[in-house]
Amino acid sequence: MNHGTTAGSGLSRRQLLRAAGIGGSAIAASASLLNAPSAWAETREAGGNQYVRGVDVIPDTSHATSALAAHIRGYFQAKSDKNLDWQTSYFSGRLFTYIDAILGWHWYSRQALHDALAQWYPTWPKDSKSYPTRILGDTTSAILLFTDTPGMFGPGQVRNAGAVNFNRQGKIERWVDYWDARQFGVAAWQKEQDTPAQWPSNFRESTVGETASPLMRRVVAGLADALRRNDIAAAMKLFSSDAVLEDAAAHLQITSQSSIQRYFTKAASVVPYIGPGTRVRHVLGNNVGGGYEWTAADSPVPRGITALELDAWGKIERFTAVWNGALADDALLTALARNAIEQ
Repeated sequence: MNHGTTAGSGLSRRQLLRAAGIGGSAIAASASLLNAPSAWAETREAGGNQYVRGVDVIPDTSHATSALAAHIRGYFQAKSDKNLDWQTSYFSGRLFTYIDAILGWHWYSRQALHDALAQWYPTWPKDSKSYPTRILGDTTSAILLFTDTPGMFGPGQVRNAGAVNFNRQGKIERWVDYWDARQFGVAAWQKEQDTPAQWPSNFRESTVGETASPLMRRVVAGLADALRRNDIAAAMKLFSSDAVLEDAAAHLQITSQSSIQRYFTKAASVVPYIGPGTRVRHVLGNNVGGGYEWTAADSPVPRGITALELDAWGKIERFTAVWNGALADDALLTALARNAIEQ
């Protein structure tokens, strides 16, 4: 393991994908998997310096290994090209979990996901693109912050945080997406999400185990414990003096350790990832980038993910929380913003 520093018809998308997941045409087999390297070579030649062809965004890979940045690049190009066989070649055919933590959609085989996307992809705009903006971790486990352009998943741009685990061959065994449904549209989200009876009973983190680096696990354990106990002072000892806090659903960015401490102290009772009901679901990443999925039993927001970027001394220099803002009413979001105001 490397922990180095360096969805046309009247059917809704949920109905379409759920029906497709029951069965369908088989993956065009092993030949397409063997063709993936040559397809990637063609992408490099055609794309020039662009990470994803046609996208003028180069992801921040400063907290990822070069191996991860190179490996996952083809995945996003394949998705942008709507090349299903190439895209699904990135997933393990043996151990497989793909969950959308905001809609409850889930697939437990590579074939099921392939069949679902095969029906969805023709409905996407011609110029659809999916591309990463920040890549954290290594080819053992990672958090990928990425964007899906309008029309792919609802009318608006969707900014995702994917929790991803790889096997020793670099195949993806577990992928869980977190995002803010207010970008999707609250009414659309309510229509598309699975019913409570259809939601996954668990997020299958036990199938891949805890493979994050020891340093990332220590930082996450200390941070999550301090936030659970509402010991903000203890949590702040894990942050660098010039740390940055981003809360995607609250649309907040707070800079400096002291300002983050003041915000957490004032907002602790309403921040979803602080308080006695919170716990760590799963840790991901290496010594410089990763984070953790979390649950919150006493909050209207029951789950989310926090991406962490660590400096050379193992201190948190960037904290990015992603959770479903559609689960928070206007009063909660207003309270978060109000508590960010410094006197």
